[in-house]
Amino acid sequence: MSPTQTLVHDLISRHSVTPQDAGCQQVIRTRLAALGFSCETVESGPPDCRVTNLWALRPGARDDAPVLMFAGHTDVVPTGPLDQWHSDPFVPTVRDGKLYGRGAADMKTSLAAMVVAVEEFLAEHPNPSHAIAFLLTSDEEGPARDGTVKVCDLLAARGQRLDWCIVGEPTSTASLGDVIKNGRRGSLSGRLTVRGVQGHIAYPHLAKNPIHLAAPALAELAAITWDAGNVHFPPTSWQMSNIHAGAGATNVIPGELVVDFNFRFSTESTPEQLRRRVHAVLDRHALDYAIDWTLGGEPFLTAPGALSEAMQAAIRDETGAQAQLSTTGGTSDGRFIAKICPQVVEFGPVNASIHKIDEWVDLSAIDPLKNIYRRTLEALVA
Repeated sequence: MSPTQTLVHDLISRHSVTPQDAGCQQVIRTRLAALGFSCETVESGPPDCRVTNLWALRPGARDDAPVLMFAGHTDVVPTGPLDQWHSDPFVPTVRDGKLYGRGAADMKTSLAAMVVAVEEFLAEHPNPSHAIAFLLTSDEEGPARDGTVKVCDLLAARGQRLDWCIVGEPTSTASLGDVIKNGRRGSLSGRLTVRGVQGHIAYPHLAKNPIHLAAPALAELAAITWDAGNVHFPPTSWQMSNIHAGAGATNVIPGELVVDFNFRFSTESTPEQLRRRVHAVLDRHALDYAIDWTLGGEPFLTAPGALSEAMQAAIRDETGAQAQLSTTGGTSDGRFIAKICPQVVEFGPVNASIHKIDEWVDLSAIDPLKNIYRRTLEALVA
């Protein structure tokens, strides 16, 4: 196995189900320290749900040196039913040209490729003018309250300079290198509670059915065009993810309806505008309601520039692909990093299997991914 493949195997074998790190960061920390990185562990969260974060920095030859940061997460999502996996999710297994295991695609292959890319780069360029950093967390797949966001707050308070950031999220779709994410939509969730009056289903005039009352408003919300998007972002979407009502018996009109919904929104809309429009619809339908809002993250965008161009060139030189810039998909920790770093992109392996049973990564993509990271370093840092 190549050095990158060996490290991927080591990381996959660690049961780092969020928010656990299971020693992944210590493995990486040891290797970075040997390269001259100063490494700091930042812990956060309640005692029974402690999150581990790693901040590592190798200064450049100049005091005012620009900084290229690699970022990612060591935690993985739960495995799901073990009996549906064809091999143990924490025993890295090779079958038919693929490496299987939880985190293979999201995102332990990227982490290994980043580390080995830096090792190879520094072997060739032991005294680069620019600085290199790593920010790793074990709270990306979970609530994301005690991970990257906490370290970014700490770095901002210190006045830490950051110029470019590569997040190792699995962004490729059909083949390695076809897509780079240069931004993400925002995420705004709400839990809507519509209150009615519980009663016997045979006497509806003595009750108020919140399902019937809310249905026209929900249909109107589902039909709204919230915005048209723009050249960088698709239109904002509103989706219901769950509807719950009922008192446990079929002959009872429920007294309450609960609806979970989410906006994935572009830069054409703000959270305040979206909240205001939802309330206007519900008020117009004269509902007795309450909404608990959760802003998961605001949209961010890195305009084409030095970082995306260096990565596109690296991909083209390594694979021949012409990478497209995209802002589609879910949220990532890039939304926190973008507040303190002017250029943030995400790039990693094919995402077809992420969060699924039998998660995998193509063996043939592991070392090319490492080479793309190294080529990007050579373009920006050497």
